This record gives sequence, C-alpha cells and structure tokens, in this order.
Amino acid sequence: MSAAERVSVVRPGRTYVGAQGFSYGAGASRETVGAEHICMNVLPMPPGAKAKVHYHKGIETIGYLLAGECLVYYGDALEHRILVRAGEQSFIPADVPHAPFNESGAPCTWLVVHSSGSDQDGIVLLPELDLVLAAKAAE
Repeated sequence: MSAAERVSVVRPGRTYVGAQGFSYGAGASRETVGAEHICMNVLPMPPGAKAKVHYHKGIETIGYLLAGECLVYYGDALEHRILVRAGEQSFIPADVPHAPFNESGAPCTWLVVHSSGSDQDGIVLLPELDLVLAAKAAE
C-alpha cells in the first residue's frame, strides 16, 4: 500500500481506556490509522479527575488544552507543578514522571500528542507516586 493510499480521517465517537486511568477520544494513532511515529488523542477530564502518575519511556508528550484549566504535576517526586489554561500547550520531555490533575472545579479537554504511534507505548506507571499526588490533593 502506498503512503497516499493510507491517508485517513478519524471521526469522533470511538473511545478507549488508557493505562493512565482515563477514557480517551481515539484520534490518529497506530490503532486507528497505522501511524508509526506520532499519535494524537482527545482527553476530556471532569472536575477532580487525575491521571495515574506515569512517564512515557523514550517518548515526548505535548498537551494542548482546548478548554478549561488544569494543573500538571511533574518531577521525580512530583515536586513541580504548572497551571495550563485553554489555548496553552505543555511539553513533557521523555521519561519525566507526570500527572494532570483537574482541580479547577470545571471540565477541561486536552488534545494530547506523543512522539510514538500509540499513546500507550512506553507507559511506566508509578503507583508509589499516586500516594504523593493524593496527599497534594488533600493540601
């Protein structure tokens, strides 16, 4: 099959649950269009939702916040956090532990891009840091 024959459209409505603990809107990825080096999916986050702490081994992540605002905790002990607002992008280098946490009280929606054909590639869950994130939520 030639590259031209692989041009595709991904229509809304298809979802999946990722290891990070969320239900995603499936976008262009290995699973949907046979992508090899990049993928993009939609991540809706209701108020109070938080990811399981994780990193993507050897894979970079860009998150574009379509709507709302969301905190992203990151670092080896989640010692850092950034507030991302609608229209802003966050970049997370490969191998950096992180977890978005919607503490805003309103829904938010991310468009998430990874430098791999699937956002489930290279995920390493860090359950010991989930406790750290829960403690930060209680502060």
